[in-house]
Amino acid sequence: MAAVRFLLTTLLVALAFQPVLAFAQSDYELDDLDLWKPSEAPQSLNPMLQQAQLALANNEGARAIALADNFMEQNPLSPARAEALLIKGDALLSMDNEWQALFAYEEVARRYANTASFVPALEREFDVARAYAYGLRRRFLGTFRWIDAGDDAQEIFIRIQERLPGSELAEKAGMELGDYYFRIRDMPLAADAYDLFVQNYPRSRQVVKARLRLIYSYYAQFKGPEFEGKGLEEATVRLKQLQADEPAVAQKIGSESLLIRIYESEAARLKSQADWYTRVHDWIAAELSVRALVQKYPNSVAAIEALRTVPAILEQLPASVIKTCPNYAALRLAIVGIDRAEPVGILPQPQPALPNTSQTKPETPVPGAIEPDPNAAQGPENQVPPRSVP
Repeated sequence: MAAVRFLLTTLLVALAFQPVLAFAQSDYELDDLDLWKPSEAPQSLNPMLQQAQLALANNEGARAIALADNFMEQNPLSPARAEALLIKGDALLSMDNEWQALFAYEEVARRYANTASFVPALEREFDVARAYAYGLRRRFLGTFRWIDAGDDAQEIFIRIQERLPGSELAEKAGMELGDYYFRIRDMPLAADAYDLFVQNYPRSRQVVKARLRLIYSYYAQFKGPEFEGKGLEEATVRLKQLQADEPAVAQKIGSESLLIRIYESEAARLKSQADWYTRVHDWIAAELSVRALVQKYPNSVAAIEALRTVPAILEQLPASVIKTCPNYAALRLAIVGIDRAEPVGILPQPQPALPNTSQTKPETPVPGAIEPDPNAAQGPENQVPPRSVP
């Protein structure tokens, strides 16, 4: 009976451990050649690193740093150094020493890109860079926070996009980079950053924001009529593209009003050029500027003002040049209207003086001529048309 009980007990124990053994033996994974092979058992974390993690969880940053440094000294070639560096960086970050923590994270990013600590290290760097971008300053010799860290934030955002392209973290870094330039009013760099974001992440949920910020960045580069208007041209192209792709968004932001503002700004720039050439007495260049203005922006306020001042320019031009000029009179009639002023482009002709009846002597009547009857009513065909007063 005792032997039977022993055999039954042995059988029950074997049956109890059978699922565990079967699970352990059936754990396979695909290799590079799509062949099944037994999966490697995960390596347990070193006891020293476990103690470092426990010290970090207990808010004992100094002890966690000491344990991580001891492990790296004793294991200079161990792949677990990446985990030790990550623990050291987190401990420094918990002690409000983010600048030194960046060195630990950067070593992980440079030397251990194939480890599980690579992405967490980049995420920590992103958090620090975002704090720097929003105004956090670096400490000066470990004392007060005096040093501006905006340049460090830019560099980190760019490196994250280079090291982890196409990822969600890289997308966030690209948007934060553009927002940083937009906040500090560096509009050329902001336009470049948002343009790259639109190209690299066309399906992002923030692509509409990037496209709008791109338009605003281009428009904000226009500093006035006296400066170059390249940004206005780019803003016009992007706005029309937005109207075609996202009509609801374009209507929401008032794209038509923005296009009118850009239209008037470009016209004012050409009017400013014409005025400058007039001041320096370069009459040919002034006329060419007015010509470009009325041809490109005929419905602008600047075109109306230019047509009012063009007679003074035409008076200074030789006849051979005037022959090549457009018909400013017709343009003035079409744009300004006939009731505003004299036609432009026609020099005033001398008018014959009207006879002064109070001083002139009566003419000698011609023999045989029929004298007009002063009492006879004159029809409309015999009346002298009145002169038009400008």
